[in-house]
Order: sequence, then C-alpha cells, then structure tokens
Amino acid sequence: MTTLAKEEKKTMEKLDPKKDGASPDVVAENLERMRELFPEVFAEGKVDFEALRETLGEYVEDKQERYSFTWHGKGRARRIAQTPSTGTLLPCPEESVDWGTTQNVFIEGDNLEVLKLLQKSYHRRVKMIYIDPPYNTGKEFIYPDKYQDNLATYLRYTGQVTGEGFKLSSNAETSGRYHTNWLNMMYPRLKLARNLLRDDGAILISIDDHESANLRKLCDEVFGEENFKADIAWQKRYTRSNNTVDFTTVVEHVMVYARSDSFVVNLLPRTDEADARYTNPDNDPRGPWKGASFLNPATPAERPNLCYPIKNPNTGEVTNPTTNAWRRAREEFDKLQADNRLYWGGDGRSAVPSIKMFLSEARGLTPVNFWEHGYAGNTDDGTRDLAALLPGKVFDNPKPVNLIRRAIEHVCTDDDIILDFFAGSGVTGEAAYRHSIESGQRVRYILVQLPESTGEKKFGTISEICRQRLVSAGAKLRGETDVRLALASGAGKSDLGFRFFRLASSNIKAWDADFDMLDQALLNAVENIKPERSEDDVLYEVLLKYGLDLAIPIESRTVKGKKIYIIGAGALVVCLATGVTLDVVEGIAALKDELKPEVMRVVFRDAGFADDVVKTNTVQILNQAGIDDVKSL
Repeated sequence: MTTLAKEEKKTMEKLDPKKDGASPDVVAENLERMRELFPEVFAEGKVDFEALRETLGEYVEDKQERYSFTWHGKGRARRIAQTPSTGTLLPCPEESVDWGTTQNVFIEGDNLEVLKLLQKSYHRRVKMIYIDPPYNTGKEFIYPDKYQDNLATYLRYTGQVTGEGFKLSSNAETSGRYHTNWLNMMYPRLKLARNLLRDDGAILISIDDHESANLRKLCDEVFGEENFKADIAWQKRYTRSNNTVDFTTVVEHVMVYARSDSFVVNLLPRTDEADARYTNPDNDPRGPWKGASFLNPATPAERPNLCYPIKNPNTGEVTNPTTNAWRRAREEFDKLQADNRLYWGGDGRSAVPSIKMFLSEARGLTPVNFWEHGYAGNTDDGTRDLAALLPGKVFDNPKPVNLIRRAIEHVCTDDDIILDFFAGSGVTGEAAYRHSIESGQRVRYILVQLPESTGEKKFGTISEICRQRLVSAGAKLRGETDVRLALASGAGKSDLGFRFFRLASSNIKAWDADFDMLDQALLNAVENIKPERSEDDVLYEVLLKYGLDLAIPIESRTVKGKKIYIIGAGALVVCLATGVTLDVVEGIAALKDELKPEVMRVVFRDAGFADDVVKTNTVQILNQAGIDDVKSL
C-alpha cells in the first residue's frame, strides 16, 4: 500500500448538481460567448442593453413596424428550451437487442426532456433529423395540460411519481389557441434539435396542409430562411376519393432545412431511363453521349464576353451570335473542338454545334421535390410494412419505409447518425436497418417516443409498439435469404439491435432540508444515490454528464474485488462500488500505464470509500499516477 508523505493534500471535487447534474444551461453558455465578444456590455454580471446597442451601432433594428413571426407564448416557449433538465436515462438491457454491440439507441420519454439530455453527448454530431410530428388536425395532437416543470409532468403522466390525476388532451379546433398550442409545442423542440445537427446536416419534417405554412415560418426562424432547401411534395395516395366535398388530398409536405451552407444533398443513382437518353450517332470511341445546346439563354448585350465568331470545321461557314450569346468562352470552344466534343449535326453542316456530354462522365441524378408513390411509397404501403411485423391494426397512418429510405439516401453516407424524436411506430429504425444492409453504408439511429397510452392490452403504449417493431424488423431481416447473403459477403453492414433507455428523474437525491426531521435528512445526504437505482443506472448518468455517446463500448473489470467501468479505452474510469480501499485506488492508478489514454478521468461514488482517510488519499495517489481529474458523485 502506498504511504504518502506529509504534504498539502488536494481534496476530491464533487460533481456540482447544478452544473454537472443537469443538461447544458443554454442561457449561461450564450452569455459566456457574449462576454468573450463584448466584455464591455456587462455590468455587475448583467447585460447592459444600452451599451450593447451602442456597440452594435447600425446593425440594431429598432423600428416598430417590421416583419416578424410571433404568437402568444413564444417567449415562454423559448425559455422552456433554455431550461436545463435534471432528468436522466435509465438503461434497460433486458428490453434491448444486442446491448453489448449495437450503436443504435431507442429512448422512451418526453422528447423535450430527452433532447435537453442529449445536448452534451450529441452536440453537432447528427447528420439527419427526420420527424413526423402531430399534424394538429384537432384529434391526434396531445400535450400536457400542466407543463411548468416538464420533467415532473412527464413523471406524473407515466406513473413514476404520485400526484394529482394527470391527463393529456387533444388540441381541438374549437380552442382559441389552436395554432398557438402547436407552435408552443414545436418551437423549443426545433431549437434544441438544431444544436444536435452537424454543420453539413439537414432536418426533414413531414407535415400536411394544416400547419405547413406555420412550420415554414417557424423553420425560417430556427434554421434560417437561407437554409431552406425544399418543400417536397410526397404523393401519399394514388387514387381520388369521391367521399369528400372539397379537393382530394393526395400529397403531403416534407420540409427540408440545412444546418448551414455546408450541407450538400446527395446525388441519386442513375436509372436505366436516364441512361437511355444517351446515344452514339457518330460512333465516338468514348461511348454514348447526349447533346447540350451551345446557345446561352442570355443575349449578346447581356453577355458580350461570350460573343465571338465560330467556324464549322466541315463547311468553313462562320457564324456570329445574334439573338443569343454562346454558352462557353472562346478558349473553351477551342478546347472542345480540338477534343472532338462538338457535334455539328448528322450531316456535319449545322451552324451551331451541340456539346457532347458523355455517359461515362455523367454524375448521379439531381433530386427533385416531387416524390411519387412508386418512388417513396404511400399510406397503404406504410400500413402493410407495419402489419408484416406486428399483425393487426396497432397504429394509425404509419409512414412507409421507402419514404424514410429516400430521405436517408438524400442526406446520409457511411456511419452517419439519424435522429427521430417523434418515432411513432419506429419506421425510421426499420428504414435505417434496410438502408445499411442494402446500400452497404451503415447509419445509426436515435429514436425517441413518448409512452402515450393506446388503450389496448396487446401494446399498452406507442413506445412499446415502436420497441416491438424494432425487435421484429431486426429478426425478420436476419431471416431473409438475400440479407443473409449480403451480410455473409460483407456487402451489407449489420447492426440490427438497439439500446433501450427510459427517461426518469436523476439518480442523485436532491437535498431536502426537512427541519422537522433534520437528523434523517442528514443521514440521507450521506448516501446521495437513490436506493432503488443500480450501478448501471448511475453509470449512464455519468456518461450524460461527461457528454459521452450512449452507445459507447464499456468494459467492466474487477479490481481487488470491486467492479469498475472503463469507457473510451481509459478516457473515463468509473467506480461506483462501496467499501473502496487504497488497494482499489492503486489498481485504478495502474490502468494509466496499461491503457495509456491521453487524459484519464476518474469518478467515484461519494459515499463509496471505506473511510475518510481513503477518500483523502485517493486524489494524491491518482495525481501521482498522472490522473488529475478525479471527482465524486
């Protein structure tokens, strides 16, 4: 056992419940950024708006009459997004598939709280967000009647804490705040979602005509009007209905917004139909080509730099531009002519040539903003997709797998993360499975779904429908012959599992100074981990505090009879055992030389040490091993 010389000993820092026990404080982070940029506008820790106005000068908009998109409760909705969550995510390995190896994550819980908890671990890591939020038709949209404390509301709704009767209600069109309620629900979620998108990422949102106009304005504000990419019309049905008195609705919207101008939409694979447009009338050895006009839409007056005489090499005839300029500059014309890339007609006598565009050099196809049902599926396909996995009608109007496949193809490449925080029946998860196997490009998913009651015995909640679909989809794919062959050959990438988590209150007891029972309150404060929570429960709260991936590989070892967890090849070591001795601490210190991480952080249970002497000496032993970040929970 190491003995320490008498010296000034460092004390172990405890994780601050306000700083480390909650999701990121967005307001505090924004203020810190502002302080770095404009330190002069702060006075006694507060922002002096008059000083800020003077600093920004002409860039301040102070006119009363200007365009803005607002509604009752918008300011409060913004504050809700900025309020940290004190919840956590409890791991449920027994309800998961391939817990130890999968990179996919499914979370049961209120998506507003979950989005807050994901801010550290997935900040700017998500390539694509796809959501199919409530359409606000007056019957399916539900929201808490009380949500002053969103986490407390969720815990009451799911029966995790006792409280008054708690109901969710539909947003009936008779409500005077019909659109307002929907906007107040969507606004904070989109604000938080934007933080998770990579700079080259994009969000796709399904919606119908009820709220499409409001969604467009909302996304213009959250993501920036300049980052609008498309309003895709998806042909959800291919027959008209004569049962309506108005128009038959055959399309819905898929709004596409980028995180920034770094986003580039993927080109699509070429089709036989597109390739059939290429021919080879002059038997060019480079193969089939199609002609592109050499004429420019602009007039000579508009593009005088593209006006020059050209000569047909076969006839010697010279042509000057009259009504249109040429498409290429003189130097490029000469290069094209020298390389036999100009076509002067079947008889070689045309006055204006075509530019030969060869199939061998053709790029993929540019996406379009109309997805017909044969390309992206329809509502009947969505019903059949789900029924093939969960027989019977268990979910209304599920999206077809092909719709989400098209979205993934447009945005993602290998090892990208997809987020769907209105997961519904879990179609995004199944689409990710199929895309990974069929394309050979693995995509990971994070799904979030509220355990909204279905009123049915078979599947009591929508989140259980989602979980069962993921289980069934993975099992079905493993059994398909072509999938087995693809996996065996290495052409398809297989991750058909998921880690399942549930939103809950923190594992750490809040200090409750009940002065009528102060002795008991002090005893409770000594052991601050809730007795019903396991080491694994606490471990994943630590991962969230440190901003680590929920699917990160975790190695467990036994050191001197105590279980420890090694995360990220030694970047983080967690010991949540009780009765920790200096032998255990020295065993952890030895990991620094064995694993050789660039930086190692160690976390203990605050009440886990054998005695105060061990706790006091722990920091010194680990510091001597080169481990400076040591905290207790």
